[in-house]
Amino acid sequence: MTGRRAPDSGPPTLLAVAHGTREADGVATTEALVARVRALRPELRVERCFLDLVSPSLPQALTGLRGEVVLVPLLLGAGYHVRVDIPAALADAPHLRARVARALGPDPLLAEALADRLDEAGWPKEAGCPGEAGRPGPGAGALVLAAAGSTDPAANAGTAAMAELLRRRLPGLPAVVPAYLCAAGPTPAEAVAALHAEGHRRVAVASYLLGPGFFARRASAAGACLTSAPLGPHDALARLVTLRYDEALGDRRNGPPEGRTGARSGRMLTPG
Repeated sequence: MTGRRAPDSGPPTLLAVAHGTREADGVATTEALVARVRALRPELRVERCFLDLVSPSLPQALTGLRGEVVLVPLLLGAGYHVRVDIPAALADAPHLRARVARALGPDPLLAEALADRLDEAGWPKEAGCPGEAGRPGPGAGALVLAAAGSTDPAANAGTAAMAELLRRRLPGLPAVVPAYLCAAGPTPAEAVAALHAEGHRRVAVASYLLGPGFFARRASAAGACLTSAPLGPHDALARLVTLRYDEALGDRRNGPPEGRTGARSGRMLTPG
């Protein structure tokens, strides 16, 4: 006897849906984040899957589940994956009563994690950079928030909102400019150069990315005085995953889900 509860008993399963990467460090980051979620909520069955490149895939994970499931995208913005790919996979899983939580960002908990990563990288309170003598004057320090980027303007608007949340979180309210590593502009390198041209002597990059990989390396090459590490399995990020799960269940308690309810997909909450 394994002690695992029956599929239809207890609270809904939390299925964390990650993007997927060829890089082992990136996959390990997802696994570490999911482990922290499990530690925070031991009463929940917490599973994970990937949208691309890594197994189990989202369809594979859905096939192996029963009963009620809340899908929490481990994605920072509500782009194509959240709007199209996840609902399409659910349409092929009529045996589940499933809901899709909101994307993780923007959110103040992400600002907390970003600020911690900047602190770890050496971004000092006075908005200077390591190894530079003297106190910075007005306009001396600024930040670029480097996100993956999307062809969806709404997703990029979410990054801009996240930049403002980060600015409010940091001492001295430094300038924080959103930038995009693909599909939109400015690029982090362009944003760093523009801030230098405006008179900011010290410009750092905050990596608005979940894990290491190609985009993280590209962010590090933007010409800033320092680049923070990706968010990784930060405690605030794990808390945010559980918050998105609870939000989705709150929607259920408040009435039927809004949006599409397909005959083949059961009850489904479209991402909001």
